[in-house]
Amino acid sequence: MVTCFLRRGGRVLVLKRSQRVGTHRGLWAGVSGYIEMGEQPRETAFKELQEEVSARIGQFRLVREAPPITFEDPPSGKVWTVHPFLFDDLGVDVHTDWEHTEHRWVRPEELGSLETVPRLEEVLAAALGGRVAQRGTDEKGRRAP
Repeated sequence: MVTCFLRRGGRVLVLKRSQRVGTHRGLWAGVSGYIEMGEQPRETAFKELQEEVSARIGQFRLVREAPPITFEDPPSGKVWTVHPFLFDDLGVDVHTDWEHTEHRWVRPEELGSLETVPRLEEVLAAALGGRVAQRGTDEKGRRAP
């Protein structure tokens, strides 16, 4: 799986997952998607930005592809391997697809105030090239307060 963060003026784009998606409904996430057979993570990242927020090539620039992060998600019974990506916004007019109900541009330090998919702060820290925060999770696998 890839999780992409689009950065604009010190803020990053987060999306609220719709009730129509398979996991983590109603939670905030980055632009995310499964890596399909035969695809490379970078290829998936570019594809997901185009599909989920209507970004076009030339409207964003890859800044960093961080090493993957693997973790267990007890509520879903899954083990996720997430490939974090950071992109700079070069003029994306964000229009979300059916997978999301809204979007926000937030400062990285504000992410903790949102109800997010598991380990989103850690994935963002990796994408930004910072130290990866080790935080506990609640009974649903989300960041503990």
